[in-house]
Amino acid sequence: MQNRPKPADLLDQLRNFPLFATVEEEALKWLIERGEYLLHPKDTYLFSSGDPVDHMQIMLRGSYVIRREQDGRKRELGVWKAPNITGVLPFSRMTSATAEAFILEDVEVLQIHRNCFTEMVNVNYGLVQILVSVMTDRVRDFQQMRLMDEKLMALGKMSAGLAHELNNPASAMVRSSQELHKHLGATPERFKEIVTMRVDRDMVDKVNAVLFERIKSRGAGDELSLMEREERSDDLIDWFEDNDIDDADEMVDTLIDWDFQPEHLNEIAEAVPEDAVPSLLWWIETNLTTEGLVGEIQTASTRIADLISSIKSYSHMDSEP
Repeated sequence: MQNRPKPADLLDQLRNFPLFATVEEEALKWLIERGEYLLHPKDTYLFSSGDPVDHMQIMLRGSYVIRREQDGRKRELGVWKAPNITGVLPFSRMTSATAEAFILEDVEVLQIHRNCFTEMVNVNYGLVQILVSVMTDRVRDFQQMRLMDEKLMALGKMSAGLAHELNNPASAMVRSSQELHKHLGATPERFKEIVTMRVDRDMVDKVNAVLFERIKSRGAGDELSLMEREERSDDLIDWFEDNDIDDADEMVDTLIDWDFQPEHLNEIAEAVPEDAVPSLLWWIETNLTTEGLVGEIQTASTRIADLISSIKSYSHMDSEP
């Protein structure tokens, strides 16, 4: 900050100041007489948080950015440019700065100490009224900025929460779709085994009855404890071994997920020729796996749709203008 001689055209500068358009010349001369003319160089601070505020500053040239610390980080509240009035104003209760002003361009100000405000009332009350209106506008603007800041903070928290909530179903969709793509690669071979089987309509109906009954029980296997699943697995593996069917381990987990028990496998085995049982069981396992993966994708996509719908409802995005 540097004290400077008051420029010869200072009165003209004040006359051209938009806020002072209706102020009498005598009042402007009084401002010049009572004020100090200062230069605040670029890349310095006009004021810092916590600094005492004892002057009204009529900014005639330059610009600065106001920053306020919040949650350990400095946030920019906006850029103020000349012509402008900052600092304390008549009837204001401001005593210290709650933010900092970093100068972007050299700032030249005419500043008047608050001790002169009582005299100002007697010199020109119209000038006081103008400055009070500046204070009112300033309070309104900062209220709006604070409200906007609160909304942005709430939006940030909501966005972070939404991103977290979307991550799980989105990851589930990606994982399930990848598994489905991999799984479908084995389907043609299973299909070929099925179409070469010698089964009639009645056999198909009996197998379908068992299959669709198990599909309705989807999720029952998830309710089993680890020990119960192990017991169910042992029972199914024993059944496969008793019926001379290889590679049982590859389909047991899927059958348990759909609550298959040895009696269900017996129903299928009794419904079709003995040589068709292995291929038929592999076909069933393939369909159940596909059904499960599609179900997981559907559940995840429904979850995402519900989250988006909730956010739209909360933010009134669908309200009529």
